[in-house]
Amino acid sequence: MKRILIISLAFLAFACGKDHKSVDAILNSGDLSAIKAKRYELAQQQRDIRAELDKLDAYIDSHENTDRPVLVTAEVVGDTIFNHFVEVQGNVDTDQNMVLNGEFSGVLLEVYVKEGQHVTKGQRLARIDDGGLASQVAQQEAQLALTKTTFERQERLWKEKIGSEIQFLQAQTNYRAAQKANEQLQAQLRKTYVTAPFSGIIDDVMADPGQLIAPGQTPVIRLVNLNNMYVKASIPENYLKSIRKGTEVVVSLPSVGEEFMGKVSQVSNYINPNNRSFEIKVDIPNKEGLVKPNQIATVRVNDYTAPNAIVIPENIIQHNSKGESLAFIYQPLNDSIGEAKRTLVETGHAYGNRVEILSGINKGDLIIVEGARSLRDGQKVIIRK
Repeated sequence: MKRILIISLAFLAFACGKDHKSVDAILNSGDLSAIKAKRYELAQQQRDIRAELDKLDAYIDSHENTDRPVLVTAEVVGDTIFNHFVEVQGNVDTDQNMVLNGEFSGVLLEVYVKEGQHVTKGQRLARIDDGGLASQVAQQEAQLALTKTTFERQERLWKEKIGSEIQFLQAQTNYRAAQKANEQLQAQLRKTYVTAPFSGIIDDVMADPGQLIAPGQTPVIRLVNLNNMYVKASIPENYLKSIRKGTEVVVSLPSVGEEFMGKVSQVSNYINPNNRSFEIKVDIPNKEGLVKPNQIATVRVNDYTAPNAIVIPENIIQHNSKGESLAFIYQPLNDSIGEAKRTLVETGHAYGNRVEILSGINKGDLIIVEGARSLRDGQKVIIRK
């Protein structure tokens, strides 16, 4: 066969070489009709040569010694659990990754913590100059104590029916007004401290003592909690029916070489109109602290599972001129030699170079793997040990 191909290629080269000058001449002439006619002539020659080659190939195939078996490898087909995954890119995040801004206008006096320090919820992290607010609070507390004493005295008199109702109500109103004024000042004073809204680690001290703090605008400290990490990923809209809360997921973090098994904890109820996708959330563990916000993750979502599937290597599937899929099954002729039997197959889902077979191959069949693509139906084969 190789000899015939070499001869045919040489013939083609000769034919093209012979017409080389005339082709150049026609091209140089710019005559489009002549160029098209020459192309038709050469295409016809090519078809004639192809037809002659097919005749030669058919003769060789029919007279060639086909008794010599071909060495192949094979594997026994068994039923197994087949999982198909949707693979997308995700992003690691946490709800407890926060930049704490100063809430009071003034000069930053003290920072009580250092980067890398563990802190607890409610712990004071920094203090801003209160501009005399603490003195106002002290005065208001004294006023509150006075109004409270007055109210309690008028309340006792009212209960003993000695004092007037007007005096009682006025004392009560003054006391409640003093309470509210004190609460407001206390709330203002608390804003002079930067406190931890949750337990975590000081990731970055972003302001220095002496710096002027603008309320809600000046970042002071970044606080991060790495215990409650999750991955968010966008899934194409057409998988909406097969992915729900509880669907199994495999999350890989290439940057640290870690892989986690998990489940979808949340499925978005919103379809992004820009890319026709919806978001999923997968909680992941972080025992060693290697998982960080904004890491890139590969997310494999199990959207299909067949519990008793027939699965074979996808690369051994071939296709005929009708577009049908086929594979070769080993059928023994004696103890050492067998026959390659071609069978049409119906394929299902494919993942990881494995394809699900819906029909055409049964459990226990011996499927030919290596050498399958060069076989003919009925050709003798030997399985490599």
